[in-house]
Amino acid sequence: MNKAELLEYLSNRGIEYELVEHSMVFTIDEMIDAELPHPELIAKNLFVRDDKKRAFYLITVLEDRRVDLKEFRKLHETRPLSFASEEQLMDKLALTRGSVTPFGLLNNDEKDVKFYIDKAFIDAGLMGIHPNMNDATVFVKTDDVIALVREHGNEVIIYE
Repeated sequence: MNKAELLEYLSNRGIEYELVEHSMVFTIDEMIDAELPHPELIAKNLFVRDDKKRAFYLITVLEDRRVDLKEFRKLHETRPLSFASEEQLMDKLALTRGSVTPFGLLNNDEKDVKFYIDKAFIDAGLMGIHPNMNDATVFVKTDDVIALVREHGNEVIIYE
């Protein structure tokens, strides 16, 4: 799904969202500079893989949080982790660098990417994520995102 298809998909399912268009952003710092509403709810998304390139994970946390991949590995009993390549990102989520988002999981036909979401988004009830393109941000209910991903068939793990 591209951006237009995703927004139509959300609308057809009755999922409310607030769309904010902005210039293309590639880093979390550029997202902050975009002066979006609800800056405290902007998501940082990391697409990583194990050292055998067999297991893939999307880790979504609040923008001000740091993810220690070694600690993450210990907590979740994975093999050593590193960032996936741009080719793997396109192959698994049909996304480009800078556009990583939980909505990309809806493009994961194999349903083999595990989604780890920061519990803080559950507590907040809302999250700001890209609509499969980095020239906009969608503020949407966290429960709606989780429900869509689970319905699609990807595993969702809520963690702190």
